[in-house]
Amino acid sequence: QVQLVESGGGLVQAGGSLRLSCAAVGGTFSSTTMGWFRQAPGKEREFVSAITWRLLSTHYADSVKGRFTVSRDNAKKMVYLQMNSLKPEDTAVYYCAAAPPGSAWIRPGSYDYWGQGTQVTVSS
Repeated sequence: QVQLVESGGGLVQAGGSLRLSCAAVGGTFSSTTMGWFRQAPGKEREFVSAITWRLLSTHYADSVKGRFTVSRDNAKKMVYLQMNSLKPEDTAVYYCAAAPPGSAWIRPGSYDYWGQGTQVTVSS
């Protein structure tokens, strides 16, 4: 059983930056694929980014590529999402999630554990 706790959300002006953190409690963190998803009001949850555990391969949605950077620290059981050049359309609740290694990292259904989410609001 893995518990995930996100932090770092907030209100920022367009063009600004935020760094989201996700702390994992319990379970075998180092062998998981960690993902970030977001959900805006009235929209479905969408993939943002993922990082695998062995090769630290990273993956990004086209909408955030070049602006967001995902990283992880297995020793600290943490995963991070650095978000730069934020746009109003990035406004959403952001969730971190954990999936078994080798999972289809883009699919929400691949993830077994989810955090409670943290709100990111980007003003124009």
